[in-house]
Amino acid sequence: MSERKVKGLLGTKLGMTQLWDENNRVVPVTVVAAGPCVVTQVRTADADGYSAVQLGFGAIKAKQVTKPSAGHFEKAGVTPRKHLVEIRTTDADQYTLGQELGADVFEAAEILDVTGVSKGKGTAGVMKRHGFGGLRATHGVHRKHRSPGSIGGCATPGRVFKGLRMAGRMGVERKTIQNLAVHSVDAERGLILIKGAIPGAKGGLVVLRSASKKEVKA
Repeated sequence: MSERKVKGLLGTKLGMTQLWDENNRVVPVTVVAAGPCVVTQVRTADADGYSAVQLGFGAIKAKQVTKPSAGHFEKAGVTPRKHLVEIRTTDADQYTLGQELGADVFEAAEILDVTGVSKGKGTAGVMKRHGFGGLRATHGVHRKHRSPGSIGGCATPGRVFKGLRMAGRMGVERKTIQNLAVHSVDAERGLILIKGAIPGAKGGLVVLRSASKKEVKA
């Protein structure tokens, strides 16, 4: 893993809309209510073996906070937060405990990696879940058009191998979409507009990070 400066932020997915760009083309964007996040811990290479910053986001009821967590937040001098995420970055020493971060962390045209939990789709077959082509529509196929076909459990090996793609529960998985561009930032209202779609349902938690495979514009 390469050592680099990474900016990060937590937010809530509000939904999608569309805007016009400078070339009068319609651009689909996802609206994210980003932050406010607070710095709850700063890790350094000397004390922890690596450099990172821990961010807290979202309100939580006091009765839901455990005593160890309450002490952790008290040490940082902030009120308890529902979500904690650690962002590895080489400039962690530039952050201070209790520092608040908002949507203005990112700028328009920056490239991000967005992580979220995908929508749940329940039990799905192999055509929807894995993109199988299914069986033929005619020529002797009898009410098995969307089945996977043979799963290989013949006399040899006499069993079905682990990891075989089959029907089952689909969705509710941690997914990351890479190299999404920031269309615009409304720091006053705490909104970040990202070109394209991001994982998760409306109201879902998302983590925004500087892109890991593309240079971030200064």
